[in-house]
Amino acid sequence: MKIVFMGTPDYAVETLNALISAGHSVAAVFAQPDKPVGRKHIITAPPVKVCAQKHGIAVYQPNTLRDGGAEEILKQIAPDVIVVVAYGKILPPEILRIPKYGCVNGHASLLPKYRGSAPVQWAIISGETVTGVTSQLMDEGIDTGDILETAETEIGAEETADELFGRLSVITAGLLVKTLADLESGNVTPRKQEEEKASYAPIIKKEMALLDFKAKTASEIRNAVRGFYSWPCAYFFLDGKRIKVIKAAEAGKVNAAPGTVTESSGRLVVACAGGTSVSLETVQPESSRPMSAGQMLCGRPIACGTVI
Repeated sequence: MKIVFMGTPDYAVETLNALISAGHSVAAVFAQPDKPVGRKHIITAPPVKVCAQKHGIAVYQPNTLRDGGAEEILKQIAPDVIVVVAYGKILPPEILRIPKYGCVNGHASLLPKYRGSAPVQWAIISGETVTGVTSQLMDEGIDTGDILETAETEIGAEETADELFGRLSVITAGLLVKTLADLESGNVTPRKQEEEKASYAPIIKKEMALLDFKAKTASEIRNAVRGFYSWPCAYFFLDGKRIKVIKAAEAGKVNAAPGTVTESSGRLVVACAGGTSVSLETVQPESSRPMSAGQMLCGRPIACGTVI
């Protein structure tokens, strides 16, 4: 197939490489514009652009898809299909209509659950034990198009969003290679999504990662820690200083008001909602490196009974 690939981050590189390895002709790649990265704001190309250039593939980085420029480029290329993985822009109707086989998106959830920008994180935060990838025909909505194929995977009990991203990128690549083969041979039938089962996974913002021990159970706190790792990282404030939580574990039932520190010798245990408690095992105080809670307590004691 003659393909135009649209994607931006590391997650999408796996699929681009898989399409090339499968023998498809990737005529062009669309990625988000280069952007400043790090404290020095060095202008940096997105990973998909770097990968495409290594393979000698033409790269386009329009600021918008709605001014007619991208549409004209795509009409000249005349791709059989546009494959989209974590591109970061909504495709307008005039572009959706260009390819013979349509625009195929690889979405990191089992649609219609977790439509939107952050399905991997919200699946973990919400306590899901199974997730997966969906290939779908794109329409004008956000992840609302007809489902082509799916691939499921269990979420590990200790798995973080970072780790799940890595696994799902490989699953996405394999599923899209299979979907394109099935589309070309006519062996796949699109099916409508069940709207009544739909849920949304909004973009992650830093303030969402603030831990609320008074409202959440230990299990919910632990899931939040896993889901918000490695960005923005779950956190709480103590004496006005932000402390990130990198790893947490449920610590059993307690008879204390939620938010109360119940253990602070060797480990840091905090009472949560529902009579539960959580052990904050690995933390990162402001302007410090990650460390065990025990190490932090050696230099920054926290009295039992403190409310955080």
